[in-house]
Amino acid sequence: MSDTAASSPAVGCLFSDLPDQFDDERFDPLLQGGGFRLLRIVSNGQSTPDGLWLDQDDDEWVLVLKGAAMVMIEGEAKAHGLAPGDWLYLPAHCRHRVEWTAQDQPTVWLALHRDP
Repeated sequence: MSDTAASSPAVGCLFSDLPDQFDDERFDPLLQGGGFRLLRIVSNGQSTPDGLWLDQDDDEWVLVLKGAAMVMIEGEAKAHGLAPGDWLYLPAHCRHRVEWTAQDQPTVWLALHRDP
């Protein structure tokens, strides 16, 4: 889907079409427009490479729907374990890294990105 003003009503399932095995995380745009993007992210054992910190220009709110993950925020003493129903807000330029995602099942995230 794309810009909300030009789209028609739609229906779907966040758990459909989940890949069994894959090398890279999958990012599926669901809705965007007016300074925001809503994505479904599917991970399967992926993590941020050692020594790398993610630093985004936009705010991000993520919700784990299925699976599990561990996210480290720079400057904090311990990482945040995320299970289904857990969410995390990362303001623009909040340096963070994904320490791990579940390897025994897909981790399905709902991610909202917005202009800061």
